[in-house]
Amino acid sequence: MYDFIVLADWLEFAVRWLHVITAIAWIGSSFYFIALDLGLHRDRNLASGADGEEWQVHGGGFYHIQKYLVAPETMPGDLVWFKWESYATWLSGFALLCLVYYLGADLYLVDPNVLDIPVWQAIGLSLASLALGWLLYDTLCKSPLGENPTTLMILLYLILVAMAWGYTQIFTGRAALLHLGAITATIMSANVFMVIIPNQKVVVADLIAGRTPDPKYGKIAKLRSTHNNYLTLPVIFMMLSNHYPLAFATENNWIIASLVFLMGVTIRHWFNTQHARKGSPTWTWLATAILFLIIAWLSTAPLFSTPEGDAEARLTPAAQRFANADGFDDVESIILGRCSMCHAAEPFYEGIHIAPKGVLLETSAQIAGQARKIYLQSGITHAMPPANVSFIEPEERAQIVAWYRRVTENGG
Repeated sequence: MYDFIVLADWLEFAVRWLHVITAIAWIGSSFYFIALDLGLHRDRNLASGADGEEWQVHGGGFYHIQKYLVAPETMPGDLVWFKWESYATWLSGFALLCLVYYLGADLYLVDPNVLDIPVWQAIGLSLASLALGWLLYDTLCKSPLGENPTTLMILLYLILVAMAWGYTQIFTGRAALLHLGAITATIMSANVFMVIIPNQKVVVADLIAGRTPDPKYGKIAKLRSTHNNYLTLPVIFMMLSNHYPLAFATENNWIIASLVFLMGVTIRHWFNTQHARKGSPTWTWLATAILFLIIAWLSTAPLFSTPEGDAEARLTPAAQRFANADGFDDVESIILGRCSMCHAAEPFYEGIHIAPKGVLLETSAQIAGQARKIYLQSGITHAMPPANVSFIEPEERAQIVAWYRRVTENGG
């Protein structure tokens, strides 16, 4: 069991690493091609028949890039498709969702104080929301609203706001923001897989067959690509939010998430305008700064906390086993003495104003519920307390390890 716990944590780390790598590749190529397309010189009569060109320098070499509205006269045989970056990012992200939020649903997904539902129902709602979110988005894009991009974007934003609020009524604050990012990332990746790449393949097939491609395919792909452009930065924020309680563990978390989507628009608008050589809309920086300050102010609302009452009754079955195990009283005393000065609703350790990662360790229920993290962070590793500021002794760490293994090695 010891090996399984350690390997499970390393597996999570490996998948997270993969997710970050593939996301860098996807977002990097996306930003590059958006900047390239907006910055092309289209005022030149090119002998090749290309729509525009640009010269670039990088890594000691010069690159001459040309864009064709449809395709060159002869279709190249080694055409490179930029799609696997998107697919790998979504697949690794979904794997991480399963490892962290589904396997750790008792701790990270379900909050009985928000909605007391079984784990299987919470996972079902999570999966259903990802699928239904894409279907709703896709239906709206294919409706007559698709002919009015601005109206469509406003409607989609309002839907995201509603979903941000809705998630906070079902899941933990941490899971709510993470799911908002997951559903947005699902829309973005599905745009590539279901629309952009298939449309490009239709165009290529028509060209190879000597037919004139229907311009509607390029128009549809352009709309979806534009959406992806403006959604990228908010998705990154949502993915990072689970590390910052000021974002996910406040009463205004859904409002914070909603404002982040507006920040994504203002930031991308500045870059897009710059790349297109249409000026420098400096107002976007002021708007972004104001939005950020509002978010910081909203985050000072009280953190979510367990209501007063019978805290032990809120223990999950898994946490109950740890609370009932031999040695728990000793571990509880250790945690209360070494950790709770920071991990409290109102920390009293100098310089700490909010419990790190939003983790509270003041009650038996909270300590038992965080058994695995305590074991990994303060038992087999010395990550906590940081720099051992509370002077936890080796014998105390050994007691934590023995308590945890006593449960897990007996099928807990």
